Amino acid sequence: MRPSASPRARALTRGTACLAAVLAAVGLTAAAPAFGSRMPSAAVPASGPAAGAVVSGPGHTAYDNAVSDSFSDTFADPSVIRGRDGWWYAYATSDPLKAGDPPGAMHMARTKDWSSWEYLGTVFTAANRPAWATPTAGLWAPDIRYVAGRYVLYFTVTDTTLNPGDDSAIGAATAPTPSGPWTPAPAPAVPPRPASGGGFLWTFDPAGFTDVDGQRYLYYGSYFGGLWATKMSADGLTPVGTATQVAIDNRYEGSYVVRHGDYYYLMGSAANCCAGPTTGYSVFAGRSRSPLGPFVDAEGTPLLTSRVGGTTVLTQNGNRFVGAGHHAVVTDAEGRDFIAYHAIDRNHPWLTTPFGINRRPMLLDRLDWVDGWPRTRAGAGPSDTPQPAPTLASGLGITPTDPSASGFKGLAAGPADPVTGDTALVHGTASTTASAPAGPIHVRLDHRGTEPLRVLLGRDQAVKVTLDPKGSRLTAQVERDGTVRSSTTTLPALPAGALRTLTVEATADGLTAEVTESDLGDVVARATVPGDARPAAAPVRLSSSRAVVDNVVVNPAAADAAALAPVPVAGALLESEEFSDPSLAGFNWVRRNPAVTVSGGSLRWPVEGTDLVGGGNDASVLLHDTPGDGDWIAEAKTTLDLGVDTVRNYQQVGLVAYENDDDFARLSNVAIWNTRQTEFGRETAADPADPGGPTSYGGAIIGTSAPTLWLRLAHHRNAAGEHLYRAGTSRDGVHWTWGATWTFRAGTDPRIGLVAHGGASPAVTAEVDHLRFYASTWPADPAAG
Repeated sequence: MRPSASPRARALTRGTACLAAVLAAVGLTAAAPAFGSRMPSAAVPASGPAAGAVVSGPGHTAYDNAVSDSFSDTFADPSVIRGRDGWWYAYATSDPLKAGDPPGAMHMARTKDWSSWEYLGTVFTAANRPAWATPTAGLWAPDIRYVAGRYVLYFTVTDTTLNPGDDSAIGAATAPTPSGPWTPAPAPAVPPRPASGGGFLWTFDPAGFTDVDGQRYLYYGSYFGGLWATKMSADGLTPVGTATQVAIDNRYEGSYVVRHGDYYYLMGSAANCCAGPTTGYSVFAGRSRSPLGPFVDAEGTPLLTSRVGGTTVLTQNGNRFVGAGHHAVVTDAEGRDFIAYHAIDRNHPWLTTPFGINRRPMLLDRLDWVDGWPRTRAGAGPSDTPQPAPTLASGLGITPTDPSASGFKGLAAGPADPVTGDTALVHGTASTTASAPAGPIHVRLDHRGTEPLRVLLGRDQAVKVTLDPKGSRLTAQVERDGTVRSSTTTLPALPAGALRTLTVEATADGLTAEVTESDLGDVVARATVPGDARPAAAPVRLSSSRAVVDNVVVNPAAADAAALAPVPVAGALLESEEFSDPSLAGFNWVRRNPAVTVSGGSLRWPVEGTDLVGGGNDASVLLHDTPGDGDWIAEAKTTLDLGVDTVRNYQQVGLVAYENDDDFARLSNVAIWNTRQTEFGRETAADPADPGGPTSYGGAIIGTSAPTLWLRLAHHRNAAGEHLYRAGTSRDGVHWTWGATWTFRAGTDPRIGLVAHGGASPAVTAEVDHLRFYASTWPADPAAG
């Protein structure tokens, strides 16, 4: 993604802490509970009983968003990896680290607890900057991977020496350790791509991935050109064959792919990244049985169609954070997934002056898999209260970074490693000195070499996983009641000396064994045995003739939330306008449009060539009073056939929360270039401290477009007196997709209105079937309190 001060070549829409204190805040202490123990309820703010996620295992420290605040003002486009040395490493784009600093050529930092950080400097300096990047080119959006025994960092180069004009490309650099030193490849990993109408497609935002057959992929692209995927060479540095488009242009950037179960999930960020307090950036997903797609969302809508699909992974929820996106996914030592991303504090949105560089710190939150889809905190969105951090620790007294030091008997010290540090040698059978209690279990370790390794769980080793590099096999086996069930898959080869991560999970759903290189959802081998595989209480055993292991953890297996976080639900009907009265009694106009009529039970509105965004303020707005300051939902049923594929910027029909021409939130079914989208846009003062100053506009995306679309705005007033409006859309009036929330400052009194504008050609008439108000209850954040 672009640094926040960079202008866009194409507009998407018109106008477009102290750790001890944190621990005390959630009732945590630094002492680690025994394996399998449950943290007290006060220490589980991540989800309530309805969400079903429970923190367990070795002691969790706590963190507060934004996690990068201790060492930076902004840390945008984050990429994260678990280093083999027992640290989390994070990388960010080239914005200034702090206000007043010069830009840095991509930043590096590391942590063990997500609260205290060590800043490691920049990836590039004048000494190692890629020679094929122009001196003024931006180096953006890093993506970190472990490929064939070394670290590979992909990144965007905004301008190369290969062509005249801005010709973005994807670069790559390699290093023996996650902190460098970094050596850039002598040529782009993905070279500039000429556009058919001149110029170059946006070759931005890389994301690597390795599949189960060992094939490597690279995903990249942005709004101008869409998202693409290409196969890569074994070293991850050279594209192979013809690239495949995986998402339509003018919708997504910031791609990231993980494999979860039997599906590949393509996640991308949509809308504007960098509009200060009106940034509506959000993350959406589609999934496929192939890493090259086609990717479709939870409703079956492809990511390549004009009425583009996408299931919400992350969007703003009305707290202080807006514009949450451009993410990475990491997994902790219990198997719990987390999403790292940047967002903007709407109260402090600018690193520099308004309309300058956006202040985009890094945030972190739990990522739950609910009904087969990734959802940030089960759909609750960004947290702004203390949360349990990802853990690198192990139960059973094991020291992960020095496994032979404690927790095991029969595990010898292994050869010292310049990258990982202390290792352990499995020669014969080693077992934990304590028994793992019965129940779901998560075992994870790094393995080097070609000697086979067995992980044995339960009494009489009823659960077995065999990692056999010599035989190129990964085998999972469960023996129960005299019956043996097993599964074997091919294990791709690795260069000598390269590390692989083996993860074993035995739960009520089955036994799963996975091997990865990067440990970033890029599974190179996976063997599963369905059915209850929870082992009985017994020590955990490792068996080999001579295998080297490191970063060994044994913990209770993490549980995802069982259900999505609650959303607004319409209750009793409070008021209904069915458009049977041509006089429109009960409504008031802002700039009356005499062409609007009422007939056949519908409001008929020829779409105007006007807008509310910016300084023009020439669009008509039909306003209605609201039910008051309580919790309620406004609903409009709209019809506007925008066709597909053609450019009809920016025709739309919508529902608006309107304070004045420079302070509104508009939910519209809108044509944006070749796409049809549902945008929840916000215009307000660019500087929150100057409500009468210049305005800023940005938007979020909610659901999928259709010729007939139901729109809802759910209203709530928070303790600070702010008005919160959450948007929902439906294509049938029954099933609703709820998304982003915008706020209006205390002291305002927005009304609800209708609009139909954005462009008069081709001539088309929007219809509104009704405007209704329902009682509602605003759902509480399950992490609050």
